[in-house]
Amino acid sequence: MSIVCLFFHADAASAEVKVETVADDLKLPWELVFAPDGRIFFTERDGNLWIIENESLDLVATIPVSVDTREGAQEGGLLGLALDPEFEKNNFLYLYQTYFDFEMRHNKVVRYTVSNNQLTDEQIIIDKIPGAMWHDGGRIKFGPDEKIYITTGDATTPKLAQKIDSLAGKILRINADGTIPDDNPFESSPVFSYGHRNPQGIDWTENGILVSSEHGPSGYAIELSYCEAKKLLGKIESCVGSMSGHDEINVIEPGKNYGWPIIVGDSNNLEYTNPILHSGILTWAPSGILYYDSDKIPEWNGKFLVATLRGQHVMVLDLDLENSVVNSVEKIFQDEYGRIRNLVQSPDGDVFILTSNGDNDKILLVTALETSPSTVETKEPSSSLGEYLVYGIIIAAIVAGAAVLIKRRKK
Repeated sequence: MSIVCLFFHADAASAEVKVETVADDLKLPWELVFAPDGRIFFTERDGNLWIIENESLDLVATIPVSVDTREGAQEGGLLGLALDPEFEKNNFLYLYQTYFDFEMRHNKVVRYTVSNNQLTDEQIIIDKIPGAMWHDGGRIKFGPDEKIYITTGDATTPKLAQKIDSLAGKILRINADGTIPDDNPFESSPVFSYGHRNPQGIDWTENGILVSSEHGPSGYAIELSYCEAKKLLGKIESCVGSMSGHDEINVIEPGKNYGWPIIVGDSNNLEYTNPILHSGILTWAPSGILYYDSDKIPEWNGKFLVATLRGQHVMVLDLDLENSVVNSVEKIFQDEYGRIRNLVQSPDGDVFILTSNGDNDKILLVTALETSPSTVETKEPSSSLGEYLVYGIIIAAIVAGAAVLIKRRKK
């Protein structure tokens, strides 16, 4: 593993940007965060927590997790990472971890204290989030309200997403110490929204609107699991046509039901909240989502950037969230870096990209390409003696050559 710098240019959604490789030879990096003092922490799914400081890369800790690191083999492991809003004072760092307990997989969020770039004072904040080989969610972020938001998957048991008393298939909201906020939508419950399949990205606009990215039902026994879940929930709708695809971008509101597994894509049933955008029968496999709010790359300012795994691109979304309108969708970096797990904005407005190919993964740095305006210099005609002599020699040579040609023709 090394820190390297490779430069090239890209035309990304009308923005001229420069892409550098910050670190390579990684294995499935999942989350990256910036400390106030400039340190960068990031996780790898197989349990490693790393730090980048003063252009060096150091291992902070290896967390025991339940994971098979072959990409596609499973989705759990060491996933989300967040720093406390008061990190400068308390040095609290939070990790989302998959683990085994009596031959069953679970997920939990654990808080540590960072001391001399080592982890101490382990404290479990929330535990027994249902886990499985797939659909473990895993994103954790502090919102503008300084509450922790946690995305959880349905743990391959779709019916759990509709059960308020289950932590699976949800977006959770808790206080930094693990207690339940008084203003949560369900009394004494960490559940903030439900009916989710496998959300892996959340971020907020400058106005505090929460948007998430979510995997639709593609990949495993789709028709069977979907229909079976409906039967178990006592629903009579029939599964007609292809259920694959339907990855979603959702505007998250407290207490709302986002439909899985009863609804895939759009519905006329007012009991469920429709996505603002879905992929139809295509598959993006969206992961991290970033609301970009910097003038550093002005073409992206005020837009959402979405990492896609199967799609192997970054989506640039211009959303009018006040009117639930999608103004535009663009794709950038298509097939340039393979599977993309996450996008993170640095404090100075650059964008870090984490790839997820399972072999020689990278952390990439995207910055604005600074171009100097092209200028054409004009010079006044010179009348120096040296230039006149040069011109005279050239003219004499031309005349002499012409005379020789004339003589030859006369012969």
